[in-house]
Amino acid sequence: MMPTEPPTEATEPRPPEPPPAPRYRWYHKLSAVLFITLCLDIGLFLLICPWTDYWDNFAAFVRAWRPYLDNMYFRGAVSGLGVVNLYISLGEVFRLRRFSGH
Repeated sequence: MMPTEPPTEATEPRPPEPPPAPRYRWYHKLSAVLFITLCLDIGLFLLICPWTDYWDNFAAFVRAWRPYLDNMYFRGAVSGLGVVNLYISLGEVFRLRRFSGH
């Protein structure tokens, strides 16, 4: 037989309460901005430096590594690491939205 009365609130399971939103302090925001700045600086340096005269001067300083440092593939790999750092910094810029109160 089916019950005729509707279920009461005591018999219905309650959904779990969502956890409280994290509270971000000023040092969280500052560390995020510093991380973005660091990744941006390293990325720009690694992207540009292998194609300048400074790279050639460094290659002349370490003579044993000169064949490797003059290789265009190696320079491209170092520039690729710079692009990865720039991508990380750009991603962190978009993650800064987590500090807004929404």
